Amino acid sequence: MPDKRPLFVTGIGTGIGKTLISAILVEKLKADYWKPVQSGDLENSDTLKVKSLVSNTISVFHPETYRLTQPYSPHKSAAIDGITIDLQKIIAPETNNILIIEGAGGLMVPLNDKVLMIDLIKQLDAEVILVSQTYLGSINHTLLSVEALKHRQIPIKGVIFNGDIEHHILNYTGMTLLGSIPHINPINKRIIINSGKNIFI
Repeated sequence: MPDKRPLFVTGIGTGIGKTLISAILVEKLKADYWKPVQSGDLENSDTLKVKSLVSNTISVFHPETYRLTQPYSPHKSAAIDGITIDLQKIIAPETNNILIIEGAGGLMVPLNDKVLMIDLIKQLDAEVILVSQTYLGSINHTLLSVEALKHRQIPIKGVIFNGDIEHHILNYTGMTLLGSIPHINPINKRIIINSGKNIFI
């Protein structure tokens, strides 16, 4: 079994590069990948995106526990699909490798009427890699995310910036800087490989 907790990649919001950074980590660490909840875009899921960007032959891509058809917050997508997400059914896959887990949206994304994404992180006993991105309000969003994790006593491995490093965030939180990637869109495999050199994990 791995000598470390699974690494849960979450962000300070939606659309800030969690999937890209997950792919970099999977490739760099030759880790396994698992996205417990995929909400919409099933034909081009995050699992398929990460798989297409990874070239090593060691990583295993574990199937999602929930594959929801609509591109909304998981609780809404599940309701449209006529189901309720049950946290007890979300069980981390067994692996002898490092496991990278990618969340959906940010920490406070609802999974059902009572449970949030942060509750799933706690249940999985994972260590968080927080993805931040510089924009107006990002310091506030990052600090709030860190406070929420600390309040629930969830360990934080460190922060990766998608774009410029915001040193005020590091100063205020004391988080470990795990690196940064250039703010890029669209992504391609060459950028994945090159960006991995800037991730210190």
